Amino acid sequence: MTEWKNGIAKITLPTPFPVGDVNVFLIKGERLTLVDVGVKTEGSWNSLKEQMAELHLHPDDIEQVILTHHHPDHAGGLDFFPASVEVYGHQLNERWINPTEAFFQEQEAFFRLYFKEFGLPEEYFPFLSKLRNTLKYSCNRSLTGHLSEGMKPLGLNDWEVIETPGHAQSQIALFREKDGVLIGGDLILAHISPNPLLEPPAPGETERPKPQLQHNDSMKKLLAYPIQYVYTGHGEEVYELEALIGKRLTRQHERAMTVKNWLQKEELTVFKICQRLFPTVYQRELMLTISETVAQLDYLSSIGEISSNNKQPVLYNLQGNLKIE
Repeated sequence: MTEWKNGIAKITLPTPFPVGDVNVFLIKGERLTLVDVGVKTEGSWNSLKEQMAELHLHPDDIEQVILTHHHPDHAGGLDFFPASVEVYGHQLNERWINPTEAFFQEQEAFFRLYFKEFGLPEEYFPFLSKLRNTLKYSCNRSLTGHLSEGMKPLGLNDWEVIETPGHAQSQIALFREKDGVLIGGDLILAHISPNPLLEPPAPGETERPKPQLQHNDSMKKLLAYPIQYVYTGHGEEVYELEALIGKRLTRQHERAMTVKNWLQKEELTVFKICQRLFPTVYQRELMLTISETVAQLDYLSSIGEISSNNKQPVLYNLQGNLKIE
């Protein structure tokens, strides 16, 4: 039964993705606000209407939507809402929720360049022309306005925006200090560690983002806030936040040390490391597993453990043991 708790109603919607259901949240404020909207499927939309009906509401009653980030399971359902509903989120949502042909081409060029650097065999390159299909459950909708660090959304004066990039460059969280509630998107989940997904550089920038380092920093950033519990994008609420952040950081470090041990014995490309880390799923979930592999190498590089050469494809090795050929 959907119900209000301290002015928040949690609604769980189905998705077609391996992650399973997604959580969206109604907030009673000066404006009735929906945080995230689910995926663009009839099943998700019908479920939203049914659960809102339990609160004696209908989607037409929603005055604004706030996106925690742009991924289709959080933003795709925007296409079901009338144009009169205002949509707010980080400005980096825009290119994903309202994609242009130029952006699709930019995305393909970005990954083509890095597929070569990562050492992927030619047989994987046809996948690049299908990248746009990953947004088939997303939307074509533009933001009404942007939210950034420290802002208070319209009609939600008790809530503050915290920028939390990593899982997505566009990700934000909403914090209510009076009772320590955080609506965290996919920053911290009770049952799994979110993927630090690779994305092209932000408009006007040229350097590749390093999402694992961002994600780690975003989790640590939460420790400065008096958070009592977290409403998460998937699964149950998180109550022991500090302990879970410690667990996530430790587990990620351990995975990176596994990669370091391999590099003590031989130089390896990103692709070869990916095959070792994810032997049974790397072909089926190429972008997720490549992103996770690069995450460990970015981390190892950030703490001075490894180096790389400038050849194509790039070979990684331990710092100080660079082979000159």
